[in-house]
Amino acid sequence: MIRDKRTLILTCLAVLTCAAAAGLLAAPPAIPADAPSVFVPDKGKFRVSIDGQQVGTEEFSISPSGDAWLERSSMSARPPGGAEIKAAGQLRLAADGSPIHYDWTAQAQKKASGSVEFSGATAKCTADFGGENPLRKDFTFASPRIAVLDNNLYYQFGILARQYDWKAGGKQTFPVVIPQDMVPGTISVEAVESAPGGKETSTILRASTPDLEIMLYLDAAHRLIRLEVPSSKAVIERE
Repeated sequence: MIRDKRTLILTCLAVLTCAAAAGLLAAPPAIPADAPSVFVPDKGKFRVSIDGQQVGTEEFSISPSGDAWLERSSMSARPPGGAEIKAAGQLRLAADGSPIHYDWTAQAQKKASGSVEFSGATAKCTADFGGENPLRKDFTFASPRIAVLDNNLYYQFGILARQYDWKAGGKQTFPVVIPQDMVPGTISVEAVESAPGGKETSTILRASTPDLEIMLYLDAAHRLIRLEVPSSKAVIERE
């Protein structure tokens, strides 16, 4: 994990609170088994900027895969004065937004890789950081509708926007897995009428932790168009 304050946005998920372990959270609203998929096909590219300076890009896609959905993301960034950072993830999801399996790779000072196997509300994490044996950790939550929010991959917030129950509305709290850090967390998501500064967009979601606020700007079809982290002057915007 990168600790340089200049690259806070690149590892912003590391500050998520770790109160989600052992099913301590109230579950987000359940989605009926016969409900249509919460996902639609999407593909594109994000610019990653800090304080107005572009530092990287992320390419992403999501499409049907058999009876599930497959989301792919890959990013490359070089923060000012820092080394190049690369990350990639492939997330398989059920139609209701529940994760099934996740594979990831990352490279900064060292290469690393890992996976998460989901079984109901349990996440079985494995990570290889170049040691003699891979690390393994299991986490159990109150709901199988777990958000996968890995370091340096931002389209996963677009997946979170799909997991949000728009019909129920209000503030909804999701259990989170941060695979590269192998820790659980929580994040609260709420639709808001307007964003700080009076910016206009079709829909805005505020994603919050005790230490961080992330603004998600969505179009009328709930596609992620722009992501802002005001505290670090970071902007991730679709090209």
